[in-house]
Amino acid sequence: MITIENLTKRYGSFTAVDDITFTARPGRVTGFLGPNGAGKSTAMRMMVGLTTPTAGTALVLGRDYRSLPTPTRHVGVMLDATAQHAGRTGRETLTLAATMAGMPRSSVGAALERVGLTPREAGRRVGNYSLGMRQRLGLAGALIADPQVLILDEPANGLDPAGIRWMRGLLREYAADGGTVLLSSHLLHEVEQIAQDLVMIGRGRIVAQGTREELLRDNGTVVGSPDRTQLAEALRRAGFEATPRATELVTTATAEQVAQVALAEHLLVTELHRSGTGLEDMFIQLTADDAREAVTEGAA
Repeated sequence: MITIENLTKRYGSFTAVDDITFTARPGRVTGFLGPNGAGKSTAMRMMVGLTTPTAGTALVLGRDYRSLPTPTRHVGVMLDATAQHAGRTGRETLTLAATMAGMPRSSVGAALERVGLTPREAGRRVGNYSLGMRQRLGLAGALIADPQVLILDEPANGLDPAGIRWMRGLLREYAADGGTVLLSSHLLHEVEQIAQDLVMIGRGRIVAQGTREELLRDNGTVVGSPDRTQLAEALRRAGFEATPRATELVTTATAEQVAQVALAEHLLVTELHRSGTGLEDMFIQLTADDAREAVTEGAA
């Protein structure tokens, strides 16, 4: 489990992370989302002891990361797959990770196999790896001690579609076995498919959090019709809630039920779709809000 309470980081007058509180629970994948510069990476660095908080706490498995005995044995971390030593081979990189975690050399081969890197690829120098291969190597290093918690920043970056599908399955399996996954990513479609919980951050502050179902809840059926007032009345008579708006109406009836009522009442329907906000729409809205605030501050 990861428990974040009132976590704050200031650099002079600039607040990078502003009093955020959330929990990443065992057995679940938590998506940590927001525009570039929102504070995600700074928050994750505080979780693993690379940056000291100005205020608040970040506890992993109930303790400060740096106070854990052999932290890499309990927490797998991948914050920047491109930061690996270019002169080492993949196998040498993982051997060092295994040594630091107190794991036997046999764990290296198991980790390579787990992430799909062949012995030949493991013998190449990291400087000759593609970004996708570096991502796999970084994930192997995070998993080498079979930790209870994974903290991953953009783990799918550089992976091809097959690699993304593979990673999705791997993290689902890890969480299903009781592990805690905190996943930062800009690949919103992938996060929407894999994460059960979502934490969205903008300009250092949490702007939305909850389960995927809560945040992306389907709010009913949107109906376009020049006869929307009459259609709303007909839907209410049929036992459904219906609220006319300026250009549409929203109802608890399904699309099929709306069509049946409209047909029976000889009313025209010009548009019919389910409501609810997709993750991409939420993300774009956050980005737009950040951009407007930045422009306002720059003009002040």
